[in-house]
Amino acid sequence: MPPHAPSPPSDWVRRWCADLPSGRALDLACGSGRHLRWLAARGWRVTGVDRDGQALHGLAGLGELIEADIEQGPWPLEGRQFDLVVVTHYLWRPLLPSILSALAPGGRLVYETFATGHERLGRPSRADFLLQPGELLRACQELQILGYETGQLSAPERVLQRITAQRDSAVHRLPGWTVASGG
Repeated sequence: MPPHAPSPPSDWVRRWCADLPSGRALDLACGSGRHLRWLAARGWRVTGVDRDGQALHGLAGLGELIEADIEQGPWPLEGRQFDLVVVTHYLWRPLLPSILSALAPGGRLVYETFATGHERLGRPSRADFLLQPGELLRACQELQILGYETGQLSAPERVLQRITAQRDSAVHRLPGWTVASGG
């Protein structure tokens, strides 16, 4: 890969978004836009939020770009909802309710970030930035869980927790899968 080329999208994001019909997508803490670029190329109307204006500048013309420090400032998306919300390699616990409220009815959340155990491998290493066991499951308990994984991966070596969840009963069923209803 040439220097400064964008990283490829996360395998988790590709797995859970490749078959979705396009709509409105939010990439929170989008950085250099690896997921924004991938989603826009598939017809999504993308919104990227990041505090790094220089990174956003490199994404000009791709979609709506919002430079905001979402940890220190106000939530810049108040009242807005998206068909898809993607969050990777980012955790700021006070924002979890705002992230979930940004999901439109039938909307999908695809979230992947570092978890406890990663501190022995590198950064992030502070507990503030590492998910505790089952934390994403608890945060998404009001949503339909479509997929969840936690554990150590290689190439590069990292400890992750990742979830895909959907609001309401508009569940996208994968071939061969059934959804059991409680009762």
